[in-house]
Amino acid sequence: MLNYSISGEGNSLVFLHGFLESNTMWDHLKLELLPYQKIFIELPGHGRSRLLANSVDPSLAYFADEVKGILAFLNIENFSIIGHSLGAYVALILKEQLLECEKVVLLNSNFWSDDEQKKKDRLRVAEIAFKAKKVFINEAIPNLFGKVELYSGEIAELKEEAMKIKPETIAYSALAMRQRKDFSSMIAENPSDFYIIHGDLDRLVTTEFLIQKSTPIFLDKLNTHVFLIINSGHMAHIEAREQVLQILVSLF
Repeated sequence: MLNYSISGEGNSLVFLHGFLESNTMWDHLKLELLPYQKIFIELPGHGRSRLLANSVDPSLAYFADEVKGILAFLNIENFSIIGHSLGAYVALILKEQLLECEKVVLLNSNFWSDDEQKKKDRLRVAEIAFKAKKVFINEAIPNLFGKVELYSGEIAELKEEAMKIKPETIAYSALAMRQRKDFSSMIAENPSDFYIIHGDLDRLVTTEFLIQKSTPIFLDKLNTHVFLIINSGHMAHIEAREQVLQILVSLF
């Protein structure tokens, strides 16, 4: 069973962290201001959760099934999800499969599949995880920040936490993300249920490309469902804590 924690009361909000992260990422936000029951779940191989899947066929469906197991164990009925990066990829699967899933917030994430170059990058990550995990982590984590020089302490903490993750988990997660599908059609069918929070300095997805992909899906809802945070990279919950919190409060 995945590791999880619960705080607060009321309707349920599920929080799913990103790649190389754990539930500690949410400590940067004053989530007690959200009057909800908040369920923080650590994905397989991250934090205190174990990775038990067959490594022959990596899939985010396994991550989603494990999260569903926790929700069933807790008898959670209707809920919304806030997912960061990898966590949002898992959230999209849950939204597709469960009628009980209401809103989905993609925090520094996206809804399309990898292009060929990105797939090659994922393969490289899977390979280097076993050969030079520390080198990969030292390169990858600073690249997540828009202004690296301002967050040396946070970067050091993230590196230390990421080093605890086994190479098998890093490789499995990278290959699973590589196989994920495009959810554009699902979002286009009911855009009111989806929200995106994006940092304009995010090196993983440029603002221009995000807007290009989002405009034909959200149409007249673009300005109310895609939130652009200035001077923030991929770690908006750290780089723009108050803005992210304000957005979440406005949505929930």
